[in-house]
Amino acid sequence: MKPVPPATSLRRAPVQRRSAERLTRILDACADLLDEVGYDALSTRAVAQRASVPIGSVYRFFGNKRQMVDALAQRNLERYTVRVTERLRQADEDGGWRTAMDVVLDEYLEMRRTAPGFSLVDFGNQIPVGARHAEPNHRVADRLTELLSGYLDREPDDDLRRVFLIAVETADTLVHLAFRVAPEGDRRIIDEAREMLRAYLARVLD
Repeated sequence: MKPVPPATSLRRAPVQRRSAERLTRILDACADLLDEVGYDALSTRAVAQRASVPIGSVYRFFGNKRQMVDALAQRNLERYTVRVTERLRQADEDGGWRTAMDVVLDEYLEMRRTAPGFSLVDFGNQIPVGARHAEPNHRVADRLTELLSGYLDREPDDDLRRVFLIAVETADTLVHLAFRVAPEGDRRIIDEAREMLRAYLARVLD
């Protein structure tokens, strides 16, 4: 089970700082509008107006709103990776993989509750935004394999990647259930998900 190639939705990557800042404003506006109006009512024109950029600037980066939202999902994954990395640097290494798993889950939950647009898009799994052929959970599993293999003192091989893919798919299903039951995520379902993940990973990582 080899890593999935990185996704890209940009027509043109920003080169200059001003262009990169404009792209950031576009994605920030996209995230805010997703929370306000949802995906169906989202438009490139509304994003351009919210970001205070010409509509041509949006089309310079994206052919349509789907590509724009896919890019937001990719940015979410990058930001999530940074957050997990920072938390792991501060974590107690004596906790081993259990500490790492708590960080991975807790940072996802925090982004789900606070990051604009994240509850609809996350890393690209949501309908109608996500496309299953894009394999977003495979990319999350690949990223966690790279990130955690050193922390766990394990080889980032196909076996470890498969373990994380199963854990990610399981957590994805249960966490989304928790947020369907309660706006902030049903605590009991989240606790059950955490215990289920610990039981599975203990069999593999202990």
